[in-house]
Amino acid sequence: MSAVILLVGAIILLVLAYIFYGGWLAKQWGLQPDKDTPAHTMYDGVDYAPAKAPVLLGHHFASIAGAGPINGPIQAAIFGWVPVTLWILIGGIFMGAPHDFGSLLASLRHKGKSIGDIIEVNVGLTAKRLFLLFSWLTLVLIVAAFANIVADTFVATPQAATASLLFIPLAVAFGFSVYRRNASLGLSTVLGVAVLVLCIWIGYIAPLSLPKTTWIIILAVYIVVASVMPVWILLQPRDYLNSFLLYGMMIGGVIGILLYNPRIQLQAFTSFKVGTQYLFPMLFITIACGAISGFHSLVASGTTAKQLDREGDAKVIGYGSMLIESALAIIATITAAYLTGDKFTELMKFGPTNVFADGLGTFMTSFGVNQVVGKTFAALAVSAFAMTTLDTATRLGRFAFQEFFENISESGEIVVSSNPVAKFFSDRYVASIITVVLSVVLAFTSWKVIWPIFGAANQLLAAVALLAVAAWLANARRNNTMLIIPMIFMFIVTLTALALLIQSNIASGNYILVVFAVLLFILAILLILQTYGVLTGKNRKEGVAR
Repeated sequence: MSAVILLVGAIILLVLAYIFYGGWLAKQWGLQPDKDTPAHTMYDGVDYAPAKAPVLLGHHFASIAGAGPINGPIQAAIFGWVPVTLWILIGGIFMGAPHDFGSLLASLRHKGKSIGDIIEVNVGLTAKRLFLLFSWLTLVLIVAAFANIVADTFVATPQAATASLLFIPLAVAFGFSVYRRNASLGLSTVLGVAVLVLCIWIGYIAPLSLPKTTWIIILAVYIVVASVMPVWILLQPRDYLNSFLLYGMMIGGVIGILLYNPRIQLQAFTSFKVGTQYLFPMLFITIACGAISGFHSLVASGTTAKQLDREGDAKVIGYGSMLIESALAIIATITAAYLTGDKFTELMKFGPTNVFADGLGTFMTSFGVNQVVGKTFAALAVSAFAMTTLDTATRLGRFAFQEFFENISESGEIVVSSNPVAKFFSDRYVASIITVVLSVVLAFTSWKVIWPIFGAANQLLAAVALLAVAAWLANARRNNTMLIIPMIFMFIVTLTALALLIQSNIASGNYILVVFAVLLFILAILLILQTYGVLTGKNRKEGVAR
């Protein structure tokens, strides 16, 4: 079968889903295009700062994309291209995109607060603290996994390392120009992208080769700094400019596939059990970001809701970004599916990113791009977005850690406990350093060991976020039935996966990950028990934001 049919069919389905299902959700949930957003009503210039829709779309998409929609589908290709494709499309349209859109809208209705604070308002303080502990542990795993992936990529492709480091001062200059000197966004974007290309060229002529351990330490220092800096000076502009790399990579991939017309060599379906892995539940936790990802709810409610200029932008940024990510996951699937078994095995020795980059480099030869140049460009784009996931995840980890020691007053204001210990841990510098130190300790383990537990934790976080948004909608007397089935399915999948991972990590002696898995399992069960009364109508709260 031609991969062109798969790609074009998937894109058509995703576009139709955005128009019709996304539009229906906006009506059901009461989207108000002209309603004031927290970025304006709670502006502080650090975390709350309005961003123009294209900038915020770039930041949000770059933050949620990372390496997830690339690594997941390629690893899951062992089960065949049909299960992978079905999960990406069904999961993305009916689970992932509503999850992201709902998380963003719920946060907007709660003054841009995180999912944890939304749970406190709609369920209670105990549920909030359970969720914050759960999400913080998940974010530690995310930072550990992606620090490992980025360090591996920098070792394998030193050109990407140089370019990625040069992107940082470029982002600072862009943010300062647009937000403090009121420079034209259009002109600044053109100049920024031009300098971005220059950074890539410098990377080619001056590659920076360092050991993996050194890169992990450098990345740790960077993400601590990025976590505490004002969002407009680094996080937002860096993600915005990097988004053009991803857009360029995706456009190059789509055009390359259309012209190259690769044939799918991978079996449609291989087996329910491959090696030690079972299709259920492993398919659904291996492919996270391309279908549904709990990390997205933290981005939507942690940084994006605090920067949304107009509520009318919530659909394209919340629902639309997830569908673009599903399209990227389909492209990643094709880069694995067109290979023969021996070639796939050979490329996988250097990880899924190598499979993806090699495939895109090959497809781009159809319109005159050198294969090596195309492959290096794809690897650079993936590493750049893995870094955006790193700095965003660290900032979100800082938020979760701080919020654990905060309460919401009856007037809706955030109150920090007068306890000296609580004051100490709610400091943004302390919260960032603790989050990063624990992540770095885990990062020295292979990402292949971390990824399954990260996938299970991330997908379990998605189930919990669906639970939180469903609770808000129930209290607000709005339709939440479209979230209940995805929520139940994700709980069944992830709790089963965690049980299997606990067993396998005990057998292999990875006791730190066993502790993580057990804690996540227990916290999820406690959260379900805490929220059950709200969802069933037995313990609903009045006066929540509608």
